Amino acid sequence: MQRVKNWFTSPVRVSAKTDYAVRAAAELAASPGGPIKGERLAEAQDIPLQFLEHILLDLKHAGIVRARRGAKGGYWLAKPAEEVTIADVIRAVEGPIAHVQSAPPESIEYRGNAVQLQSVWIAVRASLRSVLESVSLAELVSDELPAHVQELADSKNAWLPADAASRAK
Repeated sequence: MQRVKNWFTSPVRVSAKTDYAVRAAAELAASPGGPIKGERLAEAQDIPLQFLEHILLDLKHAGIVRARRGAKGGYWLAKPAEEVTIADVIRAVEGPIAHVQSAPPESIEYRGNAVQLQSVWIAVRASLRSVLESVSLAELVSDELPAHVQELADSKNAWLPADAASRAK
């Protein structure tokens, strides 16, 4: 029984790959003046260069980043920063947001006392999307987050560890 409890109470995690991808994309959004070398991006955000190069390739395949080789080469955003959301970047490197055991929550059926769990996972996905799809790279780098996102971040419970937040209710 303890194993099940830990599974349900473990926090949602943001992978290093996702964190690095969003940080690299933010650097590109803040530097619209031309190609930026991978080494410069890696140094600016303290990201291991080889890992970053794989991430940039994923972003390139998704049409978020463009690349040019050579002495004047580097990386840049393929579209205006206003048109790229954090959700776009996450999907490019990780795939769909908020899958359950590698499947979309609407495709999973639960039985018995867990029958409403599907609705919970769908609500979690909707909640994540309401934030991640509403913040563009331009907003991220300009320090002007959408009001509903800033309100969530400003909530005193948002900054508490999960166990402390549940006790504060």
